[in-house]
Amino acid sequence: MNLTAWDLRDVPVGTGDPTTLSADAEGDWIRAVVPGGVHESLISAGRLVDPLSANGIDAARWVEHRDWWYRSRFVAPDAGCGGAVVLVADRLDTVAELWLDGEPIGGHRNQFRPAQFDLTDRLGDPGDEHVLLVRFSPPLPPGDAGLDDGLWGAARHAAAVRKASFSWGWDFAPRLPSVGIAGPVRLEVRRVARIVGHHAATSFLASDHSHADVLLQADVEGVDASSPHVVFTLTTPGGRVHRTEVPVVEGVASATVGIPDPELWWTHDLGVPALHRLDIELRDADRALDRLEAGVGVRTITLDRSHEPVEGGRLFRFVLNGVPMFVRGANWVPPSPLVGAPDEPMRRELVLRAREGGMSMLRVWGGGIYEHEAFYDACDELGILVWQDFMFACVAYPGDDPAFVAEVEAEARHQVRRLRGRACLALWCGNNEVEALELIARANGSPAREWGERIFHDLLPAVVAEVDPSTAYWPGSPWGEPADVEVNGVCDGDRHDWEVWHGNTLAPYFTGSDRSYPTDGDRRHWRRYADDTGRFVSEFGILAAPERATLDRWMPGAELHDEMFDAHLTDRPKTKVEELLAVTTGLPADLDEYVSLTQAVQAEALQFACEHFRRRQPLTAGALVWQLNDCWPAVSWSMLDVDGVPKAAYYAFSRAAAPLVVSLRAADDEGVELWLVNNTRARRTVDLDVELGTFDGVDRRTERVSAQADPGESRVVWTGHVAHDARHYAWASSPAGAFPSARLHFAQLGALELGASRLDVVAGDGRLDITSHGYSYGVRISQPAPGMRLSDNHFDLRDGECRRVRVTGVDPESLTVAATIPRARAGLRRTT
Repeated sequence: MNLTAWDLRDVPVGTGDPTTLSADAEGDWIRAVVPGGVHESLISAGRLVDPLSANGIDAARWVEHRDWWYRSRFVAPDAGCGGAVVLVADRLDTVAELWLDGEPIGGHRNQFRPAQFDLTDRLGDPGDEHVLLVRFSPPLPPGDAGLDDGLWGAARHAAAVRKASFSWGWDFAPRLPSVGIAGPVRLEVRRVARIVGHHAATSFLASDHSHADVLLQADVEGVDASSPHVVFTLTTPGGRVHRTEVPVVEGVASATVGIPDPELWWTHDLGVPALHRLDIELRDADRALDRLEAGVGVRTITLDRSHEPVEGGRLFRFVLNGVPMFVRGANWVPPSPLVGAPDEPMRRELVLRAREGGMSMLRVWGGGIYEHEAFYDACDELGILVWQDFMFACVAYPGDDPAFVAEVEAEARHQVRRLRGRACLALWCGNNEVEALELIARANGSPAREWGERIFHDLLPAVVAEVDPSTAYWPGSPWGEPADVEVNGVCDGDRHDWEVWHGNTLAPYFTGSDRSYPTDGDRRHWRRYADDTGRFVSEFGILAAPERATLDRWMPGAELHDEMFDAHLTDRPKTKVEELLAVTTGLPADLDEYVSLTQAVQAEALQFACEHFRRRQPLTAGALVWQLNDCWPAVSWSMLDVDGVPKAAYYAFSRAAAPLVVSLRAADDEGVELWLVNNTRARRTVDLDVELGTFDGVDRRTERVSAQADPGESRVVWTGHVAHDARHYAWASSPAGAFPSARLHFAQLGALELGASRLDVVAGDGRLDITSHGYSYGVRISQPAPGMRLSDNHFDLRDGECRRVRVTGVDPESLTVAATIPRARAGLRRTT
């Protein structure tokens, strides 16, 4: 029985009498949004403007400093003979105490696991009326409430509270700690044995994929002497049925099902993400006691850590069904700071955008939340792997506190059991950047202390090995061995490439060359990605503004670097991107130019990085952009803004992340290399047209070549020479449309001698036909409406070239089309 009707009110911290509040019919109560939270309820009641809009964050700060009381009335269910009634709250966010009819029943301090309370002896007779109260107190003590936002302030002091770290503010997020009943609350009547968990894992897959064995398991609670049994029915996508019946032994029923010619689950770029239906029925003699249905992917996924003989060290490569992968993807953050509202359509839409953008993996970042079911459902169905962090990020955790460790263990067991059967699950990871920041702290003279090593290197791997032994565990991101050399190193494990954005050049956290750079902008330039020889780059990114239409929806009237604008730019210092623009495009004069230029440099950077990392495969075996999505209307590293609208970088990365691609690389002595990169499952032979030309169209030399590449291979297939100056470009395309076109420029964006261009645009039924007269850089189609779709955007067109773009969700005639001017009106002071 779900408790769906809730009232809500606030009182000063430490006040409020449960007996009085249980009976209070006249107080200042409002209807609560459940699942949801206090902020959502206040917005619904008209007491709070949306804190994500305009200057709403400051107006919502008071919410953090009050006690919040929820109240629900219900009628006691009939538990029957020998039955139990258990109150289950899936997500209490976060510091909660509960009362039934004015009497305490317990507390809970963990956003990441359910709370359960046995009410059997408290409810009296069936039909009796009861009042349930839940009080949420501030997670930080009163004396800590005024701490600075983010990592260096409130997040550190809240480390012992199991709450999303980004709640306290981050470089991409505001300080807006959610609070309230963030998941369903229900009364469960438990009379008989029931299924409390399940697991399905592919224990064997023949090398030729001709046969698979699938291990099925059901965890059962409440078994008595009548010896119940479990019936497993596994139905393939093609309709074949595999059925087996096994007894329950010590609370577990398990069986292995052999499947000839299995329909395998693949990421969308390698095949079909086939899902089987698993029906589990718990029976006693001829009576069904409980049932469960789940989707199952028949697949194997391993983490290849074999020795790498060329550069030394070890690989960090995912292998799916025996096929080595180069992973292209991004980091996922919660779509809102108000994490209680599941917003299933938005989550599916964002995962769908990832698939349409050529991405094969999303990393659920450890500073957010374990995601809602809708996210994992979408990844299963759409063929996207999930790298799953445990929820620890960037601060020291009290691994020497037995009570904290016990709470973490309960959380880990719950989440591993919950997610272990997911086809999409590729990796469990202990934390985000904890060890890396520990090394920085110690290098800067901080005394040795407990940062959570016992959690990340003892507790969590033990839980994963016991509960989900078929999924790999990794201690942290970044991590490598030996830790004093390879945490964020280049020869072992994964790394976060923030040398570029932060402009760092020194170890221990940021590895790289010891070059000197003439300006801060040069230290932040994306060409430095070419120095990164990491095995798997799990974070990298460049900041950009969202579409102007998004800014106008959320921040009407904002101007460049006014108070409202800067409130939504939470990176520090706020001028980093201007330092990069100063040496690439010139400085923007207004908000429109800022949007255009920041999106252009972000697109160039992510394309450049993805192309570089893919050319290095298998030495580098993955690239995850920071970040896919946004949690609020911000100027951030996301490729999709808070409304899910793509930035220019989304389209550029999509082209660079296609399963079969070409890329062009500038070589010494005015040389040019053309690379063919194949991340499909078959050898590919293709024709390629290579053009070396000038932007004014006077000099255009074209050559057709044929090339082939094996699966997982990156190779040079053509070399040539052209002047590396502001007048010339190199271009590669497929006459058969086998891969996206690639191009290479040889000067800073603002120095390119593009000349004049004109676009002819014809709008038709669900399409735009665009023809360029002259060389058009970054052809941009407006995106005024969230949810609309463009098959491509922000692409270059050569003189005389035509491109058809498919349009859905909006009238094509309503859209504007224009080439991007990659040079600030104020000009570029330096052109090298």
